[in-house]
Amino acid sequence: MKSRIAVIAIVLATASATAHAMDGLGVGVIVGEPTGLSLKYWLDDEHAIDGAAAWSFWDHDGFQLHADYLWHNFDLIDPDSFSGKLPVYYGVGGRLKLEDDEGRRHDDHTVFGIRVPLGISYLFADAPFDLFAEVVPVLDLTPDVDLDINVAIGLRFYFR
Repeated sequence: MKSRIAVIAIVLATASATAHAMDGLGVGVIVGEPTGLSLKYWLDDEHAIDGAAAWSFWDHDGFQLHADYLWHNFDLIDPDSFSGKLPVYYGVGGRLKLEDDEGRRHDDHTVFGIRVPLGISYLFADAPFDLFAEVVPVLDLTPDVDLDINVAIGLRFYFR
C-alpha cells in the first residue's frame, strides 16, 4: 500500500511540474472508468499524446496509468455548427493497472494491456478548455489475456 501511495505522489508531482514547464499542455480530470488526473499534449494540429493517472473501480479495483497516441479528425462533424472545434479521435496506447484483489491468493498484481481509444472532444473557441468523452476497448495481455473496456468523460485546462 505504501508503494502505491508513493507512485501516486510521484505521478502527481511530475504532472504538476510538467504542466508549468510546457506551453499548450492540458491538465484536468477524467471521470468514469477510470477516474483521476488527465493530461493531453498536442504534437501538431491533428496528433496528440494523452494519458491519465487514475483509479479503476470496475471488476478489480486498482490504480491505473495509461498513455495513448491520438489522431484527430476535425471534418467528420460539421465544424460550422459550433463556435469551437469538435474533433473525433482514435488512437492506440498502453495501460498499466495495479490491481488490489483481496479475495485472490496473491493479493496484488499488475495488469498490462493495449488500449484503442475512440472519442470526441469539444475545444472551446474563446477559453483554454476542452471537454471529452471516450470509449476504450482494452486487451489485457498480462497476467491473463482478457478484454476490458474503459468509458469516461473529462475536462482539461490548457496552459498557453
